[in-house]
This record gives sequence, structure tokens and C-alpha cells, in this order.
Amino acid sequence: MIHDFSIPGIFLVLAAMLVAAKLLGELAERVGQPAVLGELIAGVLLGGSVLGIVPTEGTGAEIIHLLAELGVVLLLFEIGLETDLKEMFRVGTASLSVAAVGVALPFAFGFAYWAYLPHAASAGIPDLTMSAIFVGATLTATSVGITARVLSDLGQMHTPEARIIIGAAIIDDILGLVILTVVSGMAAGVSVGPLGVLRVLAVAVGFLVIAVLVGRFVAPRLFDLVVRMRVRYVLLVFAIAFALGLSAAAAIIGSALIIGAFAAGVILSGTNQFDTIEHEVRPVASIFTPIFFVSVGASVNLGLLNPAHEGGGGVLGVAAVLTVLAIVGKLAAGWAAPWVKFRRLVVGVGMVPRGEVGLIFADIGRRAGVLNEAVFGAVLVTVMATTFVAPPGLKLLFGRSSSRNETA
Repeated sequence: MIHDFSIPGIFLVLAAMLVAAKLLGELAERVGQPAVLGELIAGVLLGGSVLGIVPTEGTGAEIIHLLAELGVVLLLFEIGLETDLKEMFRVGTASLSVAAVGVALPFAFGFAYWAYLPHAASAGIPDLTMSAIFVGATLTATSVGITARVLSDLGQMHTPEARIIIGAAIIDDILGLVILTVVSGMAAGVSVGPLGVLRVLAVAVGFLVIAVLVGRFVAPRLFDLVVRMRVRYVLLVFAIAFALGLSAAAAIIGSALIIGAFAAGVILSGTNQFDTIEHEVRPVASIFTPIFFVSVGASVNLGLLNPAHEGGGGVLGVAAVLTVLAIVGKLAAGWAAPWVKFRRLVVGVGMVPRGEVGLIFADIGRRAGVLNEAVFGAVLVTVMATTFVAPPGLKLLFGRSSSRNETA
């Protein structure tokens, strides 16, 4: 295990993460699975449950977290570059419906199970209703990063299903911000009124709309000037700086980093230099994006899967129920837009992974004392299960039929 978190120590950790990500990504592809699945498994192996190479606390963990955030920002920037805005608008109502059902059903399932059905993991929790709200909120999340990466690996980013999934996942993030604001306020004992909720929603939606409208007017003129500069890779540097700046602006006004990154990609897809930007950004993203997926895998605690672990049997039982509810709730979202023709099971599976978003919800509940260790463990296992089931599921569905529409 690497315990030296000096600069050389961090470099060794990053080297291990990148090499393991590529080796296991290669292995995953050789057995017919998306590379991202191998990167997640690499994270599990390098995490505290197995080798303990990736730090989970202290300065080292903060540095890895920073680089992981950069990785997911670059991933969403890439996705934005590949997004056809006109096509996205064509499936806008479908995305909205999928997102709404994909949030409402899992929340209702999780809340009802936790509040009304007895289970050992809830023993000793002082406020069962508050705990149920957090469990339900955790199940609402969708990790756009994981699904987007799988779709990109499979070469399916331009399909109607991909557009609906990405659109719905972005809307999910906006709704997630609203839910996060509410549950965080409740955990802190602060009353969050309707006006506060509407403000968060308006800021997130308003930022995305205004950024794209203004950016589509300003960016082409700006990058026509930038391309005249003679320094090496000037387009790449300005494009990434643009994505980072817009991501920071989104976070500063109370939205999410990845919404800003996605908006930056959509904006630059309308410039004359789009092809060059996309070509040059891809290698940079290929370095930082695996760090994000390895860090997600590293957060998994395999000890929770051991029935001999204290409370392990109860944790696994509760986690199994939560996982079924989490998957069913998102699968049902695939049938939320009957007026649009697309492969509904593909969309449902694409919405399943919770990833880092679910971990954020669970961690807030744990730190606030709303979730005890058993509940937190069950939620972590659920997040892990939903994160790992989507990549092979999408691979299977796209591999089995690339043209058949499941309209039933």
C-alpha cells in the first residue's frame, strides 16, 4: 500500500490508477464489455477494500477527488460536443417525461419501503421519516457520466435512445440539485420553502438556457479570433479553459459543474473549429476521465458484502430490496413517453446507474446522522450494484439488436 502522499506518492497513485484502468478496460473489451466496467473494477481493486492504494481521506484523497472532477467535466464537455442541439430538442419532451418518472417512482418506492415496511437496518434511527426521505432521494439519482461513457464506448451517441438518456440525465441532475437542497436543509434543521425550491430550479434551468443562447452567439466570433494565433494547440487550450470557466460559473451560481461543462460542449459544437476541438480534446479526456471512474470504484466497501461482517446479513438483505426498487423505478421510466418511438428498455437501463451522485446523497445523510452505518452500508451496496449492472446491460441490448424498436 502507498502511504506517502507527497508529490511522488501522488504520482505513483495516479500511475497505478491509469495503468490499472487501461489494463482492466482492455480486459473488459476483450470479453465483450464496455471499458468503463473494467475501470470501475480497477477502482474496487485499488480501493481501501483490497489493495488500499487509492487514498480515501486526507490531502491525497482531496487531490484525487479534484482530478476526478476534472475528468467528469471533460467527459461531459465531450458529450456536449457530440450533441446535436436540434435533435436534442426533438426528444426534449421524451427526456423530460423519462426524467420525471425516473425521479418520482424510485423516490416513492424507497420512501414507502423505508417508512412502512419493518427491517433490521432501521433499528435505532430516531427519525424514521427523515431517514426514509434520504433513502428515497438517493434512489432518484442518475449518473450521466457512467451511461454517457458506455454509450460513447459502444458508438451509440447519435441514436435516439442516447439523446433521450443524456437529456433525461441532465434534467435528473437539475432535479437532483433541487432534491439535494431540500434534503440538506432538512438534515441541518432548516426549513426549505417552495420559493427556495423554485429558486434552485430556476437557477439551474436558467443558466443552461442563457449560457447556450449567449454562447452560441459569442463563441463562434471568439474562436474565429483564437484560431489566428500561432502558438501550439491554442484551440485545445482555449476550449478546455472555456469548459472549465463555464463549469465554475455554473457551480458559483448554485448549479452543477457538469451542467456548465455540457453547456460548453454544446456551445462549441456550433463553431467553425468544432472538428479540431473535438479531435484534440479526446486524448486529454482519455487521461483524466478514467481517474473519475476508478475513484468511483475505489469508494466501494467490499466488507459490506461479507455476511460474516457485523450486521452484514441485514445490510445485504436491505440492499437487495433497495437495488430491485432502484432498478425497477428507472426501467419504468423507459415507458414514460409513449408518443415517441425508441427502444424503451435501452433507455430504462441507461438511467439505472447511480454512481457518484447516489454516493453524495448517502454521504450527506450519514454525516448529518440521519442514516446509521447499517443504512449507509445498504445504500452504498445499492449504488454499487446499479453502477455495475448498467454497462453490461447496455452492451447486451445494443449488441442483441441495433435496429429493433421496443415500442411495447
